[in-house]
Amino acid sequence: MFELENPKYFYLLALIPILVVLFLFNLVWKRKKQSQFSDLELFKKLSPEKSTFKPVLKIAVLSLAFACLVIALVNPKMGTKMETVKRQGIDIVFAVDISKSMLAEDIAPSRLEKTKQLVSQIINELGNDRVGIVGYAGSAYPVLPMTTDYGLAKMYLQSMNTDMVSSQGTAINDALKLSVDYFDIKDTSKLIILVSDGEDHGVGADEAIGLAKDKGVRIFSIGMGTEKGAMIPIKDNRGNIISYKKDQNGDNVITKMYPKTLKSISDKTKSKYINGANTKEVVEAVKSQLDKIEKTEFESQQIADFESQYQWFLALGFLLLLVDIFLLEKKTAWVQKLNLFNEKKNE
Repeated sequence: MFELENPKYFYLLALIPILVVLFLFNLVWKRKKQSQFSDLELFKKLSPEKSTFKPVLKIAVLSLAFACLVIALVNPKMGTKMETVKRQGIDIVFAVDISKSMLAEDIAPSRLEKTKQLVSQIINELGNDRVGIVGYAGSAYPVLPMTTDYGLAKMYLQSMNTDMVSSQGTAINDALKLSVDYFDIKDTSKLIILVSDGEDHGVGADEAIGLAKDKGVRIFSIGMGTEKGAMIPIKDNRGNIISYKKDQNGDNVITKMYPKTLKSISDKTKSKYINGANTKEVVEAVKSQLDKIEKTEFESQQIADFESQYQWFLALGFLLLLVDIFLLEKKTAWVQKLNLFNEKKNE
């Protein structure tokens, strides 16, 4: 398994095309100047040892050397073995509403995008906890099983969209039941963080709440949207609004946030509800909730002993620079005899 310590340095690779363009510009400029002072064929006869291929080889070697030095700055690391480590934390499942109503923009940039921002910030504040992700609309969908890889969790989170679940609606009961099933270790402390606008077109969440209480699972809920509501935009591939979702009568659908539904769910599991409009307040509330939950010890496997590999690229980069220094633009005798590049024409 690989890990990049400083991936930001990859931006330096953009200098290579600039270097190549400058080389080509210089090559054209030289040829233009030569043609002004003498005939090109005569110039070739006056400089029979000058190679037309070597300058191209030199710029290729120089570009490759620069790329190696950039990779050395990035410092790729390789994990050498798997080991089992013991952690103290809790199991957290994020149940994320991905119904069409989450496209409403009564919270900027939209309910769904705000949800992704919130969950990412919460994950950033975690320590040794395991996390899982469930997406739901008219039905629930397992997005990510329990893991301690927060980078992977955030990557899956960003990929979530309203097309992941074909059946539309907001079946909170199904989402909570699936989330409860995620908790495979009996003795760990458990928390579901439900992020939704509270619209429920299912059969209610009483059954799932009962299952959660039986397993000692608390449900912390975050409300997304406003009680005033907003229309649901329909956008083209460029993100421009072309219309709004309409009901059977042709009227624009107004989707509202229902905090009472979410607060009721949290109250029944001795947890808390909070409005998701203010990111800082939500993160602080979640941290406060986590501090009240007893941490338990569990085992997890992870890649260990990551070793830096920059030295190989650094050595190769300096070697190529050394080759570039001694790579003269005159023709190489044994290559000239082979006439690989048709530089020696028969008279």
